[in-house]
Amino acid sequence: MAHQLLWIETLLKLSGGLVLLLLPLTSARVLGLPVSTSGFWPRMLGALLVGLAGATFIEGSTSASKGLGLAGMMIINLVGAGTLIALLVLGRAAATGRGRALLWVLAVLLVVLSLFEIAVA
Repeated sequence: MAHQLLWIETLLKLSGGLVLLLLPLTSARVLGLPVSTSGFWPRMLGALLVGLAGATFIEGSTSASKGLGLAGMMIINLVGAGTLIALLVLGRAAATGRGRALLWVLAVLLVVLSLFEIAVA
């Protein structure tokens, strides 16, 4: 039963996350949610949901798993960093230089942390 619940959770988070990641403003309008001028935060929420879907996929695939471990955290960190980097490269992340610099530092730190998690796991 727990295995099936993890698969349902994975599919739910992945589908909702992909919609928010790829169509943040359109999905808000269709669902009747407040629409902002920027899709940054809905995309970051979508990235978080996709990362969590990856982590629950790992949990459901490993029979000896007893909870979210380094492999799951690594997936969440890499998806978050990848989304930040994509938004920064596309020029949709921050309006100020200080904000862009802070997001670049955060993305690099997430990648470095993921590399340490890969080395330990």
